[in-house]
Amino acid sequence: MVSSQNLNNHVLALLERCIHVNHLRQLQAFLITLGHAQTHFYAFKLLRFCTLSLSNLSYARFIFDHLESPNVHLYTAMITAYASHSDHASALLLYRNMVRRPPPRSRPNQFIYPHVLKSCTQAVGLESVRMVHSQVLKSGFGQHPVVQTSLLDAYLRFSSDVGSARFLFDEMTERNVVSWTAMISGYMRLGQIGNAVLLFEEMPDRDVPSWNAVIAGYTQNGLFTEAISLFRRMIFVEEGAQGRKNMPNQVTVVCSLSACGHTGMLQLGKWIHGYVYRNGLVLSSFVSNALVDMYGKCGSLKEARKVFDRTLERSSTSWNSMINCFALHGQSQNAISVFEEMMASGSDVEPDEVTFIGLLNACTHGGLVEKGRLYFEMMTQNYGIEPEIEHYGCLVDLLGRAGQFEEAMEVVKGMRIEPDEVIWGSLLNGCKIHGRIDLAEFAAKKLIDMDPNNGGYGIMLANIYGELGKWDEVRKVRKVLKKQNAYKTPGCSWIEIDNQVHQFYSIDKTHPRTEEIYDILESLISLY
Repeated sequence: MVSSQNLNNHVLALLERCIHVNHLRQLQAFLITLGHAQTHFYAFKLLRFCTLSLSNLSYARFIFDHLESPNVHLYTAMITAYASHSDHASALLLYRNMVRRPPPRSRPNQFIYPHVLKSCTQAVGLESVRMVHSQVLKSGFGQHPVVQTSLLDAYLRFSSDVGSARFLFDEMTERNVVSWTAMISGYMRLGQIGNAVLLFEEMPDRDVPSWNAVIAGYTQNGLFTEAISLFRRMIFVEEGAQGRKNMPNQVTVVCSLSACGHTGMLQLGKWIHGYVYRNGLVLSSFVSNALVDMYGKCGSLKEARKVFDRTLERSSTSWNSMINCFALHGQSQNAISVFEEMMASGSDVEPDEVTFIGLLNACTHGGLVEKGRLYFEMMTQNYGIEPEIEHYGCLVDLLGRAGQFEEAMEVVKGMRIEPDEVIWGSLLNGCKIHGRIDLAEFAAKKLIDMDPNNGGYGIMLANIYGELGKWDEVRKVRKVLKKQNAYKTPGCSWIEIDNQVHQFYSIDKTHPRTEEIYDILESLISLY
């Protein structure tokens, strides 16, 4: 007779040697012959191995379904597996079966609720979160920090119920750094920047994810200067702290590099690149892609290419970053060459929708109409990628710049999605280049219909009427603009000096050195 301990060790050793579901079946058959078909310990080990090592959820569910009375650990393992593999409907159905099972039954615990709540936000909606919340309170797990934080995050996924999330947060008896960060991330995700920052400043203790939540939130909401300022503050605070436990990690670096790219802060971007090496951060493809993107947006294409060439494991994001860098700066042939290099690399990487946006952009800048048509056809027919609004925008822009308006209008009419401002704006630009005033008038009217308060569109239409000699129409448009108090987005430019970005808007006199700037401009003008 094999002792229980020896059998446990033997089963675990056999599990380590399993590399295929057939091996697992043999082990399961062996356990059944020993009378352990319903032993929860072995069923749990088989099920976990099946989900984690083999990623075979269907066979894991087969094991689960043949148990007469699965315990809470088995339910947790199966629900966790479904939630981790984004099969949220199956996770919720299994949870429902669990709570509806007649006594004696396993009851949900604090480890099940976080996964169920995650699935609620992904597959159902707010009402399901509220239902699970009531079950949490009835089952007595309402005061567990991990459950409270999961509830907090679930409510914050729905902009309509941020109040419930804040109420939960304020009522928490034991707030840890995770719950603080969840609340801050939720505010940032909903665009409530002020509330997020106030909460961040109130935090009694911060860790790297809490800093990252605000830096990433600033970046995602377009507040790039603020993201960079907080990154600098993080480094300053942590370098002066004992133990330096909260030094920037890869996520911090990637978010900060994104902010540098959007603001054109090349010198700071280079400093961050050096920081990565000086502090021994792993130069993963995650960081490499961010560096390529930053150098590309800042116009330093040689540096972008150097980083790209040193990236050993190139994902589709790596290739896309390099293609987009060249496309952004009008180097169409170089962008196409990178794509051809990608196709000839022999790797498993295939072009995706982002790849074709880069290629179509490159064709637009280079006036490569035939190539653009070819890539659009390749995307839809060879790779089965459904065109998004960005793809249509690039194609319409390409055809409009080439003066091929009939084909451009055919593309617009054949779109499966409603044309947006980018589509009509691209067509309008093409019309202005080639003097197609009639079609320009049509496109400008479409733009005004979409955003009546955008004064820029009204001014364009008034200018078109002026070119046609329709002065009565010009007066009508200007009268409407005045009546609606329409706005016009001012032109903006910026320059980086000593790692600081100075931003200027049209007719802007808010800069602290405005007088000095205008004096120098006047002295330069007087030279001519």
